[in-house]
Amino acid sequence: MPLDEELLGLLRCPAEDHGELRVDGDRLECLSCGRRYPVRDDIPVMLLDQAEEPRSEGTG
Repeated sequence: MPLDEELLGLLRCPAEDHGELRVDGDRLECLSCGRRYPVRDDIPVMLLDQAEEPRSEGTG
């Protein structure tokens, strides 16, 4: 997923903690809360209702 590093540095999670994000495959993951936001057509979809909840440790 080609995402401009400058843009990535500006984006923050829209949840209360406003955490920084990192690229995780075709998603952006919040380093604070763990929510994962999809990237569609190279555009980050930064909507809480579109986010995947944090992955649970030790399940599966």
